[in-house]
Amino acid sequence: MHWILLRGLTREHAHWGSFPARLGEAFPEHQFHLVDLPGTGVRYREDSPATVAAIREAVSRHVSHIPGPFSILALSMGGMVALDWAQQAADGQIQNLVLINTSSGFSPPWQRMRPGVWPRILRLLARQELFDRERDILRLTSNREVPLSLAKQWYSIQRQRPVSTRNAINQLAAAARYKPGEKRPVPDALILASRGDRIVHWRCSSTLEERWQWTMKLHPDAGHDLPLDDPEWIIQQIRNWLPR
Repeated sequence: MHWILLRGLTREHAHWGSFPARLGEAFPEHQFHLVDLPGTGVRYREDSPATVAAIREAVSRHVSHIPGPFSILALSMGGMVALDWAQQAADGQIQNLVLINTSSGFSPPWQRMRPGVWPRILRLLARQELFDRERDILRLTSNREVPLSLAKQWYSIQRQRPVSTRNAINQLAAAARYKPGEKRPVPDALILASRGDRIVHWRCSSTLEERWQWTMKLHPDAGHDLPLDDPEWIIQQIRNWLPR
């Protein structure tokens, strides 16, 4: 089985850290492909579209070499791209869908982005000192103690493949205006959310669960970057959910 992994706003494949390797160890019969959104990672020189649909189209073209059907595991805004993709895909093209701390236009704006977060996001975008910005992003998205070595790694990622302010704003605009269609894209999806998420309220995940009768699991204290805070918990939820 082929899996496509998508990160969120202004993040790229390297921000997954050791999580893909852990997935590979847990599911050795599966192949995991780390795919960057346009404007990030290996595609940082590209312009990011300002709609989720256009981002999804660009990602779909980028992975056309991966044989289908495939599964998608996606975090945050990557989950919006995955959800849009699953709604547009032909029947059977998407085998499994795992969405982590994502949101959609089915939820009110104050749940999709907690009101206290907007000023911090805008300050981060305007901040010139790159190391401090990446360290502050980690402090906002993780509920664990952030080691200096990890902040240095994220600083290095941004130095090598910088996300432009324009692309960050385009991604923010795409995420803010995204609303899925009414069609349930797959019979069941695994929705993972963090009760301790300080960016997106976990009730955004609950809304998707209730609308389409999907499977949801709630982590008691992790932050928005659940793969960073508790990767083994995610792996266990996937193992329990996947058909045997």
